[in-house]
Amino acid sequence: MGWQTDALCAQTDPEAFFPEKGGSTRDAKKVCGSCNVRAQCLEYALANDERFGIWGGLSERERRRLRKRAV
Repeated sequence: MGWQTDALCAQTDPEAFFPEKGGSTRDAKKVCGSCNVRAQCLEYALANDERFGIWGGLSERERRRLRKRAV
């Protein structure tokens, strides 16, 4: 997981990436949009079935939809 040291989220408030239910994900997704390791982050989240938080610019619901489309 060497990519995590290069992730922009490692330099920001982690709370933004794990909002309360119904909370805004906009700030986290904005950070992800500029991140050089976004693809690796998303791959990690999908491979490890991460169920909470923003990973690779996608929420848990968005990752679930992505998985369904891939099947």
